Amino acid sequence: MSNFGLFGFGPDGWGAVLLAGAAVSICAAVCGLILASLIGAAAARAKLLGGPIARTIAQAYTTVLRGVPDLLVIFLLYFGSSSVLSSVGGFFGYQGFLALPGFIAGVLAIGIVAGALMTEVFRGAFLAVKPGEIEAAKACGMSTFLRFRRIVAPLTLRHALPSIGNVWLGLLKGSSLLSATGVAELMRQTQIAAGSTRLPFDFYLAAALIYVALAVSSGLLIQAAERRYSRGIVRR
Repeated sequence: MSNFGLFGFGPDGWGAVLLAGAAVSICAAVCGLILASLIGAAAARAKLLGGPIARTIAQAYTTVLRGVPDLLVIFLLYFGSSSVLSSVGGFFGYQGFLALPGFIAGVLAIGIVAGALMTEVFRGAFLAVKPGEIEAAKACGMSTFLRFRRIVAPLTLRHALPSIGNVWLGLLKGSSLLSATGVAELMRQTQIAAGSTRLPFDFYLAAALIYVALAVSSGLLIQAAERRYSRGIVRR
């Protein structure tokens, strides 16, 4: 079979396997982005509006997590959870091995790490909103929730979108680390295919092209979102 045929979707091709791995990578990155956004919003609020204790906790979280490698966090969560769960199981008489599934541990890890980045993204985006725009909403008699929904959130998101795009691309690349816990994402499937066919260059090049295609597609979506949230803004 030719090298080109190895990437087909026939019985001897690896195309479907690579695309399935890419789908797992995308799913992990999406779940990680959702978790990172929730954590980032909460930590950014703590930094901006919280008391001294909340600000200290948020600052410690962002400082520590931005300085620790993603892979190390994955291992800590994966093996740490196994120790905790096995101890809890032993307390109730269960003698087997317990651990979080590799996918869940990996998503939690990359989401928690990305949450530290999203904290600064949201904090900086909120500070970029002009105070006069918020004061005008107050002057119109908007409630706190309505003011947040119609003024604060859209303006903050407009300023945050470019950086959110960077965090998303980081999560997409970081999803490759889930292979360390046995998750069959794109890099794991590529490693299997390369080992089975003894054509590592061909399959790693194919994986690189898939990642580039995902990055380009993501960039186009982010640009479309930026245009939507920048309607009415004069570009200079």
